[in-house]
Amino acid sequence: MQRTKRAIWSWALYDWANSAYTTTIMAGFFPIFFKVYWANPDNPTESTFYLGLANSAASILIALLAPFLGAVADRCSARKKFLATFAFLGMAMTSGLWLVAKGEMFSAICLYFAATVGWSGANVFYDSLLVTVAPKNKFDSVSALGYALGYIGGGILFLLNVVMYLKPAFFGIPDGATAIRLAFLSVAVWWVVFSIPVFLFVKETGAAAPPGMIKSVRAGWQQLWDTLAEIKRFSQVAVFLLAYWLYIDGVDTIVRMAVDYGKSLQFSNEVLLTSLLLVQFVAFPAALFYGWLAGKIGVKKAILSGITGYIFISVFGYFMVQEWHFYFLAFLVALFQGGIQALSRSLYARIIPHDKSAEFFGFYNMLGKFSAVIGPVMMGSLAYLLGNVRFGILSIVLLFVSGGLILTRVNIREGERIAREYLSD
Repeated sequence: MQRTKRAIWSWALYDWANSAYTTTIMAGFFPIFFKVYWANPDNPTESTFYLGLANSAASILIALLAPFLGAVADRCSARKKFLATFAFLGMAMTSGLWLVAKGEMFSAICLYFAATVGWSGANVFYDSLLVTVAPKNKFDSVSALGYALGYIGGGILFLLNVVMYLKPAFFGIPDGATAIRLAFLSVAVWWVVFSIPVFLFVKETGAAAPPGMIKSVRAGWQQLWDTLAEIKRFSQVAVFLLAYWLYIDGVDTIVRMAVDYGKSLQFSNEVLLTSLLLVQFVAFPAALFYGWLAGKIGVKKAILSGITGYIFISVFGYFMVQEWHFYFLAFLVALFQGGIQALSRSLYARIIPHDKSAEFFGFYNMLGKFSAVIGPVMMGSLAYLLGNVRFGILSIVLLFVSGGLILTRVNIREGERIAREYLSD
């Protein structure tokens, strides 16, 4: 098994590459631009509804495909091939946003939907490669390294894009709208360039002689059904996935809907974009810190501390009225977001059989994406039906509380023992 520094850094650098989509597109410019440029700026709840719907639809599609495609990838050692396919879809659709003219709301939301499918699908197979590049005692630190690089890489490009938007004349750009459309194009280029190392230096592990795609599809179906039939054997995996399904819903909803929420509260674009920049550069050391913290207090306790932080964030968001409140909220998000994401991935990698990593990470991403169905739709629907976006963010507290309580029931040592026994059978 490959465990070289070059493989680890090449793997982690993909987080640097695809996080540009998370920051500039998903969390940053798309919600703002969609609301005021492509959609009707006089009807903000309509754009919130369609944005939430697109996020949820993309999540449903990946959730349905991920376990099966993961099983196929395990059978034919095709994790990197699937990673490349979905990443290319995301890159191509992101670049297509440059072509969408003002007022073309449905063209914009369709391209965003397809790009999000590509981004989400690629993450399934990227996550599954963690077990091939790092030994088990390094899962926490390597996973945290990926998220840390993602924050700093996405933050650097986002900073450039924000400056382009605020000072377009300095770059020879005619106006802010053109600057944002160029920012979308820059994300696609960034994503392409910094994805190259993972394909060059991270080697696929699996069968020495893959059986071919058609046989792998058939075998993948069989493997998937076999795993579902014996899922009760992986009891700790099942408990963790239920907890993860609930608490990651809140994390994903805040990531995807925070700027839209702030915009609905009539905060300025400058405040919203600057707050996102704050998240990226504070989250970089915070994610690395969580990797260290897990080694001191245990990975489960470290995740629970992050969930507690997010409960406070959700309650604070309900009462937020001034623009400086949004800066404070962004700072708090930065402290906890990367830690929860990185350590959830590394805890899960501990308790699954490594020869089925793509399939099991398919289940992991399936529940993660199904959780992202609930949050955005719940937040958007409450805003639309009640005419007040504050009730949406407050409702997220229930997901954090229930997810945290279930997480306390996960026995990591028992999960590791079951995974070892499965591999020895």
